[in-house]
Amino acid sequence: MNLVSWIVLTPFIGLLLVGFLRHVEAVRWMTLGVTLLTLGLAARLWADFEHSAAGMQFVDRMPLGPLPFEFVVGVDGISLPLLLLTAFLAPLCVLGSWSSIKENVKPFMMLILLAESAIAGVFSALDALLFLLFWEITIVPVYFMIAHWGGPHRIQAAIKFIVFSVAGSLLVNLGIGELNSAGGHTYDVLALMQVEYPSEVQTWIFLALFLGFAIKIPMLPVHGWIADAHGEAPTAGSVILSGLMLKMGAYGLLRFCLPMLPEASTAFAPPIMWLSVLAILYGGAMALVQHDFKRLIAYSSIAHMGFVTLGIFGFNNQSMQGAVIQMVNHGLTTGALFLVAGMLYERTHNRTIDDYGGLYATMPRFAVVFSVFTIASFGSPGTGNFIGEFLVLFGTSFHSYTMVLLVMVGIVLGAAYMLGMFQRLVMNPISPLSSTLVDLNQREVACVIPLVLAIFFIGLYPTFILDPMNMSITALVQDIAPVQPLQMVEP
Repeated sequence: MNLVSWIVLTPFIGLLLVGFLRHVEAVRWMTLGVTLLTLGLAARLWADFEHSAAGMQFVDRMPLGPLPFEFVVGVDGISLPLLLLTAFLAPLCVLGSWSSIKENVKPFMMLILLAESAIAGVFSALDALLFLLFWEITIVPVYFMIAHWGGPHRIQAAIKFIVFSVAGSLLVNLGIGELNSAGGHTYDVLALMQVEYPSEVQTWIFLALFLGFAIKIPMLPVHGWIADAHGEAPTAGSVILSGLMLKMGAYGLLRFCLPMLPEASTAFAPPIMWLSVLAILYGGAMALVQHDFKRLIAYSSIAHMGFVTLGIFGFNNQSMQGAVIQMVNHGLTTGALFLVAGMLYERTHNRTIDDYGGLYATMPRFAVVFSVFTIASFGSPGTGNFIGEFLVLFGTSFHSYTMVLLVMVGIVLGAAYMLGMFQRLVMNPISPLSSTLVDLNQREVACVIPLVLAIFFIGLYPTFILDPMNMSITALVQDIAPVQPLQMVEP
């Protein structure tokens, strides 16, 4: 087996080992060790990746006997950053849950490992049925995290999450099944990319796949599950959901819709781009009126993922590179915000923003790291989000100046709701709730510092992410370009 296979399977092997442990501390340390080992493997994969190649690398193919699919995994410049992001966030989920999860620690840690293995599988699977298998598995750990370790309304939130997730999975199953039947009865992803589907077939397959992936992203108007799920999920569940699972939907668009269904993708691109702009404005407006800090961060995710879908359907190098780097940036910044929100909630069990105030005095370390994540969220220069948003806007300018202006309004909204939350939590007069709080401990500082460094590293050295993806994005754009040239989509 090569590195990609080990990255996918190591967390699953670790899950089995954790199952034999009895002591809670041993469970925590073993889980942390497994996730750090996986991160080391992902770092080695990044170092060995050939930047000048556009195709799949480190392809590993293993027959699975009588099963109708093979274990086939590999990475290109699009999936590689997402695989590294998965390995990077997993140990932080373990550290962030170290003291907040006090009951049933073993099953919770096993669910983190299951989620990491399945999400890594989604980002690397080169067999469509294997992709579907991993896609379905990812639903399980997050559902149980919400239902068993969530907040007071966890059951309703978990049911809403599973209903939307299953509906999306059914649509993705339907679309991939049609790809198979119309494409020579193969589930090999690379072979399916070479099939030329008739235009009328492309339309119906695209609609099924797009709607299934849109639910996961989530896009308007199929976003109804996200605020409740994030509001009730434990910290690790929110980080996995926002930092990784939302990216699965966008990755599906890049791996299946665009390369396999280019005519349908270009035909539906204008309304999808306008829907993405609406998501940026809607998410910002909804976040602006929230009083619950977890729900505010959840609605901000709708706006941030709007940048991703806007960039994907821009069909040029700049916008699509911006979309991929924005997927990584969103995973870092929103994951970081949910981590610090979880640390605050663990101390008070109160999510109401206006009940706090004066955290600069009682929790100065918290105030410093929270300020970094605040400015990163709305794309301040020097942070990763600035690079992603700039590239998406630049790529969008080839299509519509009106879109660019509206998206800039969304960026202003982002600054307003993030700085407003920071003002109320940190800078307002000290409230009775805040007066007794203790600052971040060493474990919590160790949990957030890697995120601070990553946010500034990508912002100051974006070629770290852009170089590996350049050839893959260029090849994808060239495959789509002959179908329909760039056109303005002004109303």
